[in-house]
Amino acid sequence: MSALRRKFGEDYHVVNTNRGTTYAAPVKKKRQRFVEKNGRCNVQHGNLGGETSRYISDLFTTLVDLKWRWNLLIFILTYTIAWLVMASMWWIIAYIRGDLNHGHDQSYTPCVANVYNFPSAFLFFIETEATIGYGYRYITEKCPEGIILFLFQSLLGSIVDAFLIGCMFIKMSQPKKRAETLMFSQDAVISQRDGKLCLMFRVGNLRNSHMVSAQIRCKLIKSRQTPEGEFLPLDQCELDVGFGTGADQLFLVSPLTICHEINPKSPFFDLSQRSLMNEQFEIVVILEGIVETTGMTCQARTSYTEDEVLWGHRFLPVMSLEEGFFRVDYSQFHSTFEVPTPPYSVKEYEEKASLPSPAPTPTLGDARGRRERVFSVDCIDTIEERAVGRLPSKLQRMSSGKEDLQRKVLKTGSQTAERASSTGDLPLKLQRINSVPGQGDAEERLQLRALKVSSEAMTQSTGDLQQHKLPPAPLPSAGGRPEDNLPAKLRKMNADR
Repeated sequence: MSALRRKFGEDYHVVNTNRGTTYAAPVKKKRQRFVEKNGRCNVQHGNLGGETSRYISDLFTTLVDLKWRWNLLIFILTYTIAWLVMASMWWIIAYIRGDLNHGHDQSYTPCVANVYNFPSAFLFFIETEATIGYGYRYITEKCPEGIILFLFQSLLGSIVDAFLIGCMFIKMSQPKKRAETLMFSQDAVISQRDGKLCLMFRVGNLRNSHMVSAQIRCKLIKSRQTPEGEFLPLDQCELDVGFGTGADQLFLVSPLTICHEINPKSPFFDLSQRSLMNEQFEIVVILEGIVETTGMTCQARTSYTEDEVLWGHRFLPVMSLEEGFFRVDYSQFHSTFEVPTPPYSVKEYEEKASLPSPAPTPTLGDARGRRERVFSVDCIDTIEERAVGRLPSKLQRMSSGKEDLQRKVLKTGSQTAERASSTGDLPLKLQRINSVPGQGDAEERLQLRALKVSSEAMTQSTGDLQQHKLPPAPLPSAGGRPEDNLPAKLRKMNADR
């Protein structure tokens, strides 16, 4: 067994495969908290040495900070001891003066009338301290030491009463119990709000009395090591919950969801759903405000460990509109539900967004493809159709019979022109095609010349197009018609039509 553990590590366990035996899953070790869920700080001070005298010097605060059982014990012991001591002093005076031997002698004048033993001395002290004054026991004028002790008893009794009663009043009126009616959600959630990844938790006030000037703060407790090698076991880092925008000032009438935006300034900037399982941190939430009824400052605290932060969850709504008022359902205060949330961190998202998108680099083939699209036969056909549409109907019929011949010539010219490396060479190619011997028909030469002229206008570069300006069209003569600008042969043909 030891050999196996040395080989596989201390986490090696023997599993019994006998039937009928069940094994439960390993229970996760309880997380050690810095602040408990009820707000109590899990810190104990030890080895103070001579620093304990500081507690005695501030005795009032020490008594207030003690638990109720110790306060009641000190309260009872203080009064009991004070009463016994002062009663003993009155008994000692009666004993020294010999009043105890003349207890029932009517002709003898004692220091305190009707005090002839310790119980009677104790009753006299209680009557004097409580100012009951039954009138049966009283101080006579022949006892100056009794008068001095009476003055000392009055002063000491007032001091003890003020100290202990004041301590008990402050203890009872402490706003710690007011913090019991301030609720925090059991878990914190991480989800998107307004397109941003946020850490959120919920707070609520169970009482109808408001918390005046309520303010909330968050601290991240996490161990870290500095670049210099210093290890900080419980380093405290501030979490921004709206300090710059004033969102940390709460109007705590209904339950509110406190939001911490995860941005490059947040300590959770590189936190993802996977890394959350391996992190160890604690978020301490501090809610402070003034109690409306007493005017005392109240502070409520809680904490969230890494296993209490739910990734991809959101709180259920608890507000509903009733007839004339809003209703809060606190049964759903701690409930959450899952929402679609990216599993990666904000840092990873920004790194992906900052990468430039791959843009295609223009190549010679792309330029050649663009030239093919520009100088396609369909484009030329469209231009020709627009040009023919402007001619008279008779010329349109004359030109329609030659469309097939023009298309053949255009296809031949476009295949040859596509081999050129620039658009400026296209007219030269067409000129070469025009000079090729073949058909000597005058009509074909006329069509080639027309193609040559039209192709020169289409094969101009973009820079030439920006600088090129069309010549102004000749204005018709005053009072003339557009047909007057045509050649004589065309005018004759129009006249016959």
